[in-house]
Amino acid sequence: MDVAVLGAGRTGTALAVLLARAGHRVVAISGREATAERGARYLSLSPTPPARAAAAGELVLVATPDGAVAEVCAEAAAGGGFRPGQWVAHLSGTVRLEALDPARAAGAGVLALHPLQTFPDVEQALARIPGSAMAVTAAGEEGFAFGEGLARAIGVRPFRLADEAKPLYHAAAVFASNYVIASLALAEELFERAGIDDPVDLFAPLVRACVENVVASGPEDALTGPVARGDAATVEGHLRALADADPRAVLPYLALARVALDVAGRSGRLDGPGRAAVEEVLDRWT
Repeated sequence: MDVAVLGAGRTGTALAVLLARAGHRVVAISGREATAERGARYLSLSPTPPARAAAAGELVLVATPDGAVAEVCAEAAAGGGFRPGQWVAHLSGTVRLEALDPARAAGAGVLALHPLQTFPDVEQALARIPGSAMAVTAAGEEGFAFGEGLARAIGVRPFRLADEAKPLYHAAAVFASNYVIASLALAEELFERAGIDDPVDLFAPLVRACVENVVASGPEDALTGPVARGDAATVEGHLRALADADPRAVLPYLALARVALDVAGRSGRLDGPGRAAVEEVLDRWT
């Protein structure tokens, strides 16, 4: 199958390389200045205008940033880039399928593919995408089957995602990745304020163990700590220390403590008096 990539950034380039390794032909790319370097390095291709690139592909990957998906699709459609028999897929985790309506109007089938993974560059994307999961969103069974086949061909585990659920799904992915990093950045600062130099290497085993425990047994069984024990005095001590050392850490602590209370409650390990004691502390600080 001939593949074209509109917006050959990290994800688009990596998926194109993986599809080529799976036996498909990457025949055209489009994009801005950085696309030329990536295209030459990984695909031996030079960028062409979106409509021309799209017209060359049986599968067209719209791999632009989220805010440009609809614009680039419309531009390619206006230039005659789409036709019946094509498949057009965008790679956004949050953009709805309606962004591909110009391609659908031209007779192409549309779907969305989103690797549930993070990578700062093409090399790490090539290493991390195989073995990961990929959300497949489509308007019908044919589109789902096509997307699932593409995912399996590049060594990815597909799962179906309803179009209307994409914003919520993407918010969940942000909690699982971006906000984990934000929490660790805050932890690094607090360790340093406690007088500990270069703390990342020190707390890395703790972080890895927490993730492994969640994978092995789920969040309810993996949760430990003062909230899970109903240890209100320790929670109070934490909040006083945070207020003195870094007051902006108080609100995240309160918000996450309330989530932890719910998780601990679902686990059945936190009794009513313990929960009430922690809630009283949180309410006072809120």
